[in-house]
Amino acid sequence: MRSFSFRRVLSSVGLCTVLLAGQAQAQPHDGGVLNLVAQPEPPSLMHGVVSHVSTQYVSGKILQGLLTFDTDLKPKPVLAKAWTISPDGLTYTFDLQDGVHWHDGPAFTADDVVFSFKTFYPEVDKRLGGIITEYVDNITATGPLQVVFHLKKPFAPLLSALGSGLRPVVPKHLYENTDFRNNPYNLKPVGTGPFVFVEWKRGAYIKLAKNPDYWKKGLPHLDGIVFHVIPDGSSRAAAFERNDVQVLRSGDADYSDLKRLSALPNVQSSEKGWELYAGLAFLQINTRKPPLNNPKVRQAILYALNRQFIVDNIFFGSGKLAQGEFVSTTPYHDPQLPQYAYDVKKAKALIAESGVDVGAVRIRLLNGEKGGAWERLAEYTKQALQPLGFKVQVVTSDAATWFQRVSDWDFDLTYNFIFQIGDPYLTSAYLYRSDYILKTSPFANVSGYSSPEADALWTKIANTPVSPERTQLYSQLENVLNNDLPIAPIFEMRNQTLFHTQVKNLLQTATSLNEDYESVYLDAPAP
Repeated sequence: MRSFSFRRVLSSVGLCTVLLAGQAQAQPHDGGVLNLVAQPEPPSLMHGVVSHVSTQYVSGKILQGLLTFDTDLKPKPVLAKAWTISPDGLTYTFDLQDGVHWHDGPAFTADDVVFSFKTFYPEVDKRLGGIITEYVDNITATGPLQVVFHLKKPFAPLLSALGSGLRPVVPKHLYENTDFRNNPYNLKPVGTGPFVFVEWKRGAYIKLAKNPDYWKKGLPHLDGIVFHVIPDGSSRAAAFERNDVQVLRSGDADYSDLKRLSALPNVQSSEKGWELYAGLAFLQINTRKPPLNNPKVRQAILYALNRQFIVDNIFFGSGKLAQGEFVSTTPYHDPQLPQYAYDVKKAKALIAESGVDVGAVRIRLLNGEKGGAWERLAEYTKQALQPLGFKVQVVTSDAATWFQRVSDWDFDLTYNFIFQIGDPYLTSAYLYRSDYILKTSPFANVSGYSSPEADALWTKIANTPVSPERTQLYSQLENVLNNDLPIAPIFEMRNQTLFHTQVKNLLQTATSLNEDYESVYLDAPAP
């Protein structure tokens, strides 16, 4: 691996304080260390294998994709410098950046792209693998810096899938002929990005350093980035107040602290940088065994949850009531969808109609380490279901254990969230389609939901071009899912980012916090 010095980046394990600047400068400063929070501590540092929010946050500075999207949702180049789409929509040609090298030295070429999307992702990402199998006829390298995707039939969301920030190009020379999921470089990633991996001290920090050979001359500006692992929400807030960390993502601080922290001097709050991600929080229900295999019981659960109370008092207004299985900001949501208004009387009536003794077995609500609000939500859910006769046990685990247990279907109830990236087919389909009842990820069909009617509608949607007919198909599908309710939608998420004002160029793309931070700089970097 190419050598570099981390001496200037960090002199101790402790938090690095960045001095405040009196006035913003017209030209970016070079130098300084940006201190962030890894909350929760990621289970892996390779977001091509583990699509966990913390993994994406760290790994996105190291590994890069072909393209991204600006805040107006227009595609912009990353490792692909340009692309063309044939008039029939069946051929996508990507011209790649020249002079790019992996952090350990070898040149980045078209072979890495072909390997990533033809071999790597079909194995580790069943969602993208399904798209490739269904829509892609072949992926070929027509030169050292040109890749062509040959499609079987048009697939309009292809650029969204490639530019979501979730599918970086992986180094063929380090992954070919290996066990992709257990490759040691998942924990010490090698990429093409502006920052190189230095050290991961579990329970304490993850250090990245400036890539001295980055393919964009003059970038990055920062000497390094440190992600601090601070399990306690109040300690994270205190670190931000002291300017020991300069940025808090939505969820890094307890939602009850956001208003106070955003009012601090020299602190800015913004909801920019999430334009491609429409967040939906939901309750996943394991439908495989009684009493949760009964749709009336699942409907009763949603009626028993006061979701407006959840938004207002647990997440302190950082969201709005979910209107259905597809977020309300997408044109594919049916505004006439029947709603589950808070109604305990209705919930009890549905339990009676089901004929099921819901108290016969203990229900395990698996809570991941997502912070105080999610822990309070789990306890609230336990209390809200007691009047219906449920015996709920809240089981709290760390992020890695939660990821594995949900992937293995080892839960009864669990809260989760996804970002619906444009067309719901790209993300939501895999939560519901019966061919995705797989032990691969919490973002597959871990509920065990199987509906021939829903499966048929997903297939029709995939094969129907953007049109009123496709919108109507989505309406039919959302009504089916809303009645069967294997997943109970809770609220649409508002993603607020807090940062000290000396942090510049932070929110530049539609997936900003998961991006590479190549142009981020500090007004007054530490000496």
